[in-house]
Amino acid sequence: MDNSTGNVNAGSTDRVAREDDYPNETYAWYVVGVLVLAYTVSYIDRTILTLMVGPIRATLGISDVQISLLHGLAFAIFYTVLGLPLGWLVDRANRTKIIAAGIFVWSVMTAVCGIARNFGQMFLARVGVGIGEAALSPAAYSMINDYFRPRRRTLAISIYATGVYIGSGLALVVGGGVIAVTPALDLPMAGHLEPWQVVFLAVGLPGLLVAALMLTVREPNRRGLMKVKSSKAGRYPTIGDTVAYILNHRATYGFHFAGFSMLTMLWSGCAAWIPAFFTRTYGWTPIQVGPAFGIVVAIFGTVGLTLGGLLAERLKARGYADGNMRTGIASGAALLPLGIAAPLMPAPELALTVYAGFVFFSSLPFGAAAAALQEITPNQMRGQVSALYLFVVNLTGIGIGPTIVASITQYGFGEDSALRYALAITAGITGPLAALLLASGLAAYRRSVAEARSWSDRAERPR
Repeated sequence: MDNSTGNVNAGSTDRVAREDDYPNETYAWYVVGVLVLAYTVSYIDRTILTLMVGPIRATLGISDVQISLLHGLAFAIFYTVLGLPLGWLVDRANRTKIIAAGIFVWSVMTAVCGIARNFGQMFLARVGVGIGEAALSPAAYSMINDYFRPRRRTLAISIYATGVYIGSGLALVVGGGVIAVTPALDLPMAGHLEPWQVVFLAVGLPGLLVAALMLTVREPNRRGLMKVKSSKAGRYPTIGDTVAYILNHRATYGFHFAGFSMLTMLWSGCAAWIPAFFTRTYGWTPIQVGPAFGIVVAIFGTVGLTLGGLLAERLKARGYADGNMRTGIASGAALLPLGIAAPLMPAPELALTVYAGFVFFSSLPFGAAAAALQEITPNQMRGQVSALYLFVVNLTGIGIGPTIVASITQYGFGEDSALRYALAITAGITGPLAALLLASGLAAYRRSVAEARSWSDRAERPR
C-alpha cells in the first residue's frame, strides 16, 4: 500500500521542539533572506553562460549541442549525483556549514570557467560548479522546514526559490551590459582572456563573501522526527530505511518527481535558449536581450513563485490537502498555450510579452513542489529525499532539457533559425504531460499527507 510506513515508526528521537519553541519569526525570515542571496548568486553563476553563447562558440570553436552540454549535462551530472551523498550528510551534520562550503566551491569553479581554453576544460569547470551547488537546496529546504511553523513553510520555501529567477534575471540584465563594456585582459599566469572569460571571473569571486555570511546563520533544532527500527540509537535512518520509505510511498513520490521533472524540463530547456532565440529570430544583440528578458524573469518569476506559495497555502487552508500538487497542475495547463505561442510571435515585443506569462506560470509551482516533499517526509530523511528529487528533476530538466531543444533545432530542422519551432514543440509536449502526471498522483499524495500529520503530531507532542 502506498500509505504504509514500512520500517519507520512514529516517535521522538531527538530534542523535539514544541509549537511554541519555534525560533523568532523575524530571525527566521532573515535566514530565508541569506538563503535567497545564496540561491541568487548560484543562479547568476549558472545562468550567465546563456548570454555568451556566441562569444564562447567563437573562442572555443564548439557547436550548439556542445554549448547545451556545458549549460546542462556538465553542470547537472555531478549536481545530481553528488546531491545524494550530500543529502545524506544534510540529515546528520550542520547544515549551515554544508551550504557555506558549497558556496565556496561553486564560486571558485565559476571563476575557473573564465580561464578555460577548450571545451574539455570548460566542461570540467562547469562540473565543479555543479558539485558546489548540489549542497545548497537540500540543506536549505530542511532548515526552512525547521525554522517555520507548518502554515508558513510553503510560502517561506517559495520565497527562497525566488533566488532562481532573481539570479537568472540579474545575470541577464547585468550580464548584457557587462559583456558589452568588458575589455579583453592579459593577466599573469592566466594569459590572454576574452571579455566573456573576464565576466566569469567577475561573477564568480564575490560569492566567497556570501559563503562567509552563511556561517553567521544559526543551525535550527530538527523537528518532525521519526523513530527508525533498524537504527540502534533510533535517530538516523540508514539509506535502506530511506529507500524503503520511498518505495512504500512510491505512487506519491513517483508522480511528484515525474510531473515536476516535466515542468523543470520545460523551463530549463526553454530558458537556456530564449536569449539565443531573440538573437536568431529578431536580430537582437546581447545588450538588448539581457536587460529585456532579464527584467521579465526577475519580476514575473519572483511574483509567480510568491503567489504560487500563497495559492498552495490558501488551498490547504480551505481543506485541499493536495494544494501543493494542484499548484503544479495549474502551471502545466497554463504553459501549454503560452509556451507554443511565445516563440511564434511576429515581433520581439509580442514574444517578450507572452514570455512574461510563460515565466510567471513556470515559476508558480516550484516552491510548492519542494514544500510538498517536506510535508510528507520525516526530518531525518528530508535531505536525502530532497537530493533525490533534485537528482531526478535536474537530470531531466537541466541535463536533458537544453539538449532536447538544441537537438530538435540542429538535427530536426538543420538550421539555427528554426530554434523558435524547437521551443514551441518542447512546450507543446512537456506542459500537458506534467499536468497529467501530477493529477494522477493526487490521491496518493493525500494519503501520504494524512499519514505524515499523524506521526508529526505525536513527534511534536510535549514529553
